[in-house]
Amino acid sequence: MGDIAKDINSTFKTEKIKALINIKYTSNWLSSKENEFFKPYGISPQQYNILRILRGAKDRIKVQIVKDRMIERAPNATRLMDKLCDKSLIERERCEHDRRVVYVKIKNQGLELLNTIDDNKNLSFLDKLTDEEATILSDLLDKIR
Repeated sequence: MGDIAKDINSTFKTEKIKALINIKYTSNWLSSKENEFFKPYGISPQQYNILRILRGAKDRIKVQIVKDRMIERAPNATRLMDKLCDKSLIERERCEHDRRVVYVKIKNQGLELLNTIDDNKNLSFLDKLTDEEATILSDLLDKIR
């Protein structure tokens, strides 16, 4: 089992400061694992999030709704969607009545990619947690927010 104090060779004035540093350190570690996981699929974690949102929507939705639902608010969400369009994973459509409104929808190729990713998800580091511990961790993180 890891120990943040040993991992970063540091001491902490309080357990709350230690917890905060541990959250930040673990967040960066998870981001690194996530980037590594998605690299073979040619998409970023943020692009995966967009595809996942669009799959859940089942039909076209406004770009702004996608931005609002993203886990990690990305100021470059439009550029991320441009790249997904270039890869033929999603399609974009302007509203006939208001040219400022743009709709996006996942294409079959995007759905196929998500199915492949879902089948291959390697989250073995989560195997270290029991279901009960995962619930407690999630509840504690919710409490912080």
